[in-house]
Parts: sequence; structure tokens; C-alpha cells
Amino acid sequence: MTIALIIFGTAYFLIASEKIPPTLAALGGGFMMILFGILKQSEGFQAVDLSVIFLLVGMMLMVEILSETGLFEFIAVKIAQIVKGNPILLLVLMCAATAFLSAFLDNVTTVLLIAPVTIFIADQLQVDAIPYLLGETMASNIGGAATLIGDPPNILIGSAAKLSFSEFIVNLGPVVLVILLVFSLTFLLLFRKKLTVSKDLKAKIMSMEPSKALKDKKTMVTGLVIVGLVIGFFLTHHITHIEPATIAFVGAVLLLISVNKHPKHFFYKIEWNTLFFFIGLFILVEGVVKVGLISMTAKNILLVTENELNTTTLIVLWISGFLSSVIDNIPYVATLIPMIKEMIPQIADSSHLALPVVSYPLWWALSLGACLGGNGTLIGASANVVVASIAEKNKRKISFWAFTKYGVLILTESLIISTVYIYWRYL
Repeated sequence: MTIALIIFGTAYFLIASEKIPPTLAALGGGFMMILFGILKQSEGFQAVDLSVIFLLVGMMLMVEILSETGLFEFIAVKIAQIVKGNPILLLVLMCAATAFLSAFLDNVTTVLLIAPVTIFIADQLQVDAIPYLLGETMASNIGGAATLIGDPPNILIGSAAKLSFSEFIVNLGPVVLVILLVFSLTFLLLFRKKLTVSKDLKAKIMSMEPSKALKDKKTMVTGLVIVGLVIGFFLTHHITHIEPATIAFVGAVLLLISVNKHPKHFFYKIEWNTLFFFIGLFILVEGVVKVGLISMTAKNILLVTENELNTTTLIVLWISGFLSSVIDNIPYVATLIPMIKEMIPQIADSSHLALPVVSYPLWWALSLGACLGGNGTLIGASANVVVASIAEKNKRKISFWAFTKYGVLILTESLIISTVYIYWRYL
């Protein structure tokens, strides 16, 4: 375990310090896990979540094709006109829209669709795009916590605990709304000095003709139909059981067939740097999972709390939040689920409580901690890395620490609100 932790810590330091490109740090760390025998070669390759990789590739291709039609410029001008060029209203609107979409779509899909529009709007209003991109990324992680299908950990928890779609909305929806409201107010306070637009620029925005931005209406219409179908299949995933990665990839292939340009024109524009960063990160995280770091943490939770419901619930919430900000929340949740299943009857017996009284707070604590933890650091969630990559492509920089200094604050206030909510409603 010591070697694995040294490798993980070194790679994490290099990613955070950006002394070398983060992709090289992640790939190097993953390679060292295999080289030192912590993972077999086959285990390293199996650790790479191809569902995430192919979802990213499919959505990236569709976004690139649509971007060349002028669609995002069109939407950007329309939105800027709806808010009358008000940058504060724009931040609130974009964060709310992102959170809502992320409750029903994969977070990566949401930010891939929202981020290009945001950058175009920021250019038109001549404001810094970074506060908007950061806000949308964090809003996507918050919104994803509200439903059964909003974030992969919730799917795992729902399946293991036999919790329905409506149970997630009824139990997590209220607290997510409060967290989103407080988050929006916090962001407005943090960035209020940057959210200013002159009257002349507002007047210029209102006089613009959005339709002039459209360059290829035929491809745009075809693309919108295909993306609409893709989103429709995303929403019915729990019925069709077709993986989002498959849906996105098929959609991308259909859209590539429909355009008049050679596919390699769009292949050049795929964020290969982001894809290889994820590949390295998956292998790196699998190394610390393999040596038992997560299971050891979970067992220590039980030892510390001595089967006391209130303490156990709050420790699960906070440890899940901060641990999920540095490692993938999917293996973490997958490891904790069987342990929580064992804890529930033990706590029920020792506390003389009914099983549902014990199970509800524990499952919701795990869900909120794992989902909200994505806001803690730049590598806490896939959506964070994707947005940082899009920003860099558009000559904006979101460094590890630029994200984390705001992320830790948002994560902490979110966990405090979750603590109050769980304690008030369930304990």
C-alpha cells in the first residue's frame, strides 16, 4: 500500500502543481502502478472506463460539427438578449439551466453542450468567461445529485438500496435546490466585481441579429435532430438499457455521415489530451483501490462510530465528500455499498430502530457526499476536466488551484447544508 500511496501522492502533486503537463503526470502515475506490480497489465487496461472515453469522443464530435454551423453563436446572442446583457442574470440563468440538465443528463454531456455557448456569450459581452465556466461546472455536479440518473453513484445506490426515481427527487431534490441557491449567491459575491457590462455594449447586444451567425442551416437542422434523439435515448436509458456511450457514439457516426467534410477534419479537433488524461487517471486510481485504501477507510468509519447512527451518517457524508474530490467516486461508492448494507442491521439492532429509519440517512449521506465531492478539486469530476480542457482550447486557463480554491469553499458549504438537512429530516 505504501508504494501505491507514494505513486498516487506524487502524481497528484504534479497534477496540482502543473510542473509538468497534467496528462503526463496522470499517464506516468498509471504506468508506475503497473511497473511496480501494484496492478497487472490486464488490470490496468480494464481500469480504463471505456464508457466514459466513448461518451466523450461521441459528444466531442457532435459538438465540433455543430459548432461549425454557427449554432452556438446563435444561441449565445439569443441568451444574451433574453437577459438584456445583464451579466449577473446571465450567471444565474446559465448555472440554473446547467443544474437542471445535469439532473437528467450525464454531467459531461451537459457541460460539452453548455460551455461553447458560454464562451461565445462572454466574448459578445466582453466579460471574463472563467466565472461562468466554473459556475456551470459546479452547478452540474450539484444538479446531478438530485436524481437517480443524474450521477453514476446514484445509479449504483438506487440499484443496491432498491430506491426509486421518485424517492431520489423527493428526498434529495429539496436539499439540492437549497445548495444551488446558496451556491449561486456565493458565486455572485465572489465574482461581483467581474460581472459588469457597459450600457453601450448592452445596447449593441440588443441590436444584433442572431440569425446572421448561422452558416450551414442544413447541417444544423440535421445535427439538432440527431442530438435531440441522443438526449431522448439518454433520458430513457433506464428503460432501454442502452449505454450512454453507445448512444453518443452512434449519434456522432450518423452526424459524420451527414456532413460533406472528411471525418479527419473533425478527428483533429477531438480533445485527445483530455482523453489520455482520463486514461492515466483511471489506472492511477485503480492502483489505490486495489491496495485497499477505500475499504480500509470504510472499515475505520465503523470502528470510530461504534454503530451510532448520527455519528456514522455524518462521517459517511463528510468523508465521502472529501475523498470523492480526489479519487473517482464510482469505485468509492461501489466499495461502500456492501459495507453500509452490513451496517444498517447492526445499527438498527443496537439503536432499537426500524431498518428504514436507519437506511435512509446513510444512503442519502453517501449519495450527497459522493456527488457533491466532485466540486472539491479540478480532478474531482469528469465534467471539471472537460471544461478546463475546453477553456484551454479557447485560450482561457483554469488551473488546478484556480478551480480548487473555489471548489473547496463550495464543497464545504454544500456539506454543511447537507448536514443540517439530513440531521433535521432523518436523525
